[in-house]
Amino acid sequence: MASIRTRRHSAAPLYDLSLGDKALSAACEDMVMGRWEGAHDLLATGSHKDWDRRSHRIRLLAHTAADKRIVEAWQAAQPHSADALVLRADAEVMRHFAGARTGAAPASESLDRTALLCLRAADAFPEDPHPWVSLITLGRLYENGTESMTGWWSELLTRDPSHREAHHQALRYMSARWHGSHGQAYEFARDCAVYAPSGSSLLVLPQVARAEAFRHRIETEGADPHTLVGYWAGERWDLRETMERWIAVRSPVEAAQDVPDLNHLAHGLALAGLLVEAATVFDLLKGRATRVPWRYTGEAEAEYVRWHARASRAAAEHADRW
Repeated sequence: MASIRTRRHSAAPLYDLSLGDKALSAACEDMVMGRWEGAHDLLATGSHKDWDRRSHRIRLLAHTAADKRIVEAWQAAQPHSADALVLRADAEVMRHFAGARTGAAPASESLDRTALLCLRAADAFPEDPHPWVSLITLGRLYENGTESMTGWWSELLTRDPSHREAHHQALRYMSARWHGSHGQAYEFARDCAVYAPSGSSLLVLPQVARAEAFRHRIETEGADPHTLVGYWAGERWDLRETMERWIAVRSPVEAAQDVPDLNHLAHGLALAGLLVEAATVFDLLKGRATRVPWRYTGEAEAEYVRWHARASRAAAEHADRW
C-alpha cells in the first residue's frame, strides 16, 4: 500500500498562477487578447469585502497588463472607474519591478509619480486596502527605502489589519535583501504570528521569513543549499505552533492565497524533519505547487516531488505503527 501511495504522490505538481480562480484566469486571458471587459466584470463583483481575494486578483491582472496598454484603454473608456484606477496603479508598480529585474534602477522621480497614482486610487476607492498594498510594494524600490512606509502601513491596517498580501510585502521590505535585516524581518514575522487570530494564514510568516533569509544566504555566500540543511531545525517550535493555530482550525473554505502559504509550510516542515506533519499539508495541497520556496533548496519541481514522496512514506509508516 505504501508503494502505491508513493507513486501517486510522485506525480508532477500542478502550477496555476490564478490559484484555482477560474474567473481570474478568464479575465487574464481577456487582457492577453486586448480586452479589459473581463477585468471590469471581475473586479466589480465577487471580491469586494474579501480584500485578500481582491488583492490576489488585482495583482495577477496587473502582472498580465504590465507589458500592455490595456488598463489605459479601460481608463479611457471609463474615466471614472475606481477599479480601473486601482488596477492601473498596481500595473505601474509591476512595470517598475519589471524594469528593475533588467538591472535598470528606477529614478526616484518616476517612483514618486507612481506613488501619487496609488494615492489617487486610494482616494477613488477609500475602503479598498489594495492601493496601500501597491504603495508598500513600491517602497522596496526606493534606493534607501522611504519614510512614507510608516504612514502607508498605518493606512493599510485601518482598512484590513490581517491583510495577507500587505504583510508579505512588508516582510520583504524589512528583509536583508531590501531595507532591513534578517533579525528585523523575523521579529516582524514573529510579532504578526503572535497576534494573528487562530485560523489565520499570517501564522506562516515566520516560515516565510526563514526561507527568505536562507535564500539570501545562498545568494550572498554562494553556499550549496544542501550544506545548510540543519538551518531548518531551529524552526520546529514555530512550525508546530503554525500547525496547531492555523492548520488544525483552518476554515474548510480556502482563502485566496492559501496555496502559496501551504507550500511554505510544507517546505518548512519537510526541511525541519517533521515529515508526518508535512504529509498532512501536502494532502491539503492536492498536488498544487508554487515554485517559491522549493527553488531555494534545489530545482523546484524535483524538490516538491521528492519531499512529497518522503512525507507520504513517513505518514504511511507512522500509520502502520499505530
